[in-house]
Amino acid sequence: MNGHPKDTAAAAAEDADVTEVAGLLLAAGGGRRLGGRPKALLEHRGRPLVEHAVGVLRAAGCTRVHVVLGAAADTVRARASLPGCVLVDNPEWEQGMGSSLRAGLASLRGTGAGAALVSLVDQPGIGAAATARVRDAYRSPSTLAAAAYDGLRGHPVLFGSAHWAGIEATAVGDRGARDYLRAHADALTLIECGEVAEAYDIDTAEDLIHLE
Repeated sequence: MNGHPKDTAAAAAEDADVTEVAGLLLAAGGGRRLGGRPKALLEHRGRPLVEHAVGVLRAAGCTRVHVVLGAAADTVRARASLPGCVLVDNPEWEQGMGSSLRAGLASLRGTGAGAALVSLVDQPGIGAAATARVRDAYRSPSTLAAAAYDGLRGHPVLFGSAHWAGIEATAVGDRGARDYLRAHADALTLIECGEVAEAYDIDTAEDLIHLE
């Protein structure tokens, strides 16, 4: 036989007729630099920030949305209205974003989704226009795409299901999928979104000025 056989999981993903792009919101952060205020519960436009972030994914076309919770998960459940979302607990949230990414991707296995569109709860400047652009880059379970801002890679990021196992194996600490994306740079499509979104993070008290 010429060439090398495909990895079994990747081959199965390629062969499946999967077209759904699921939204995956990482919302587990404890807001250490915000005095321990969980980011999901920060108020934006009169409601918890997690509600706004879910709304962006839905407006971008994601009918399935999984939300990874960590810090104050029970309080987020009680205060935020997240109908139709799958809420995923990450008991290891303090280990960093990598653990939330692993938990979220694991929760999507068996759903039939062809890709996960990953966004962060603390980036309210990235709205539906940019998010939909990245979602629309989906072609097959081997798709790998990300928003770019003035040429620099950012969020959201779209991971075709053929990549999930590799990402789960390498996502550690706060690096998330950075190492995987660097190793697969040739397969990554960057979608410029700088004119329709602002990719700031809500990390410190000074950043709260961006919330309404």
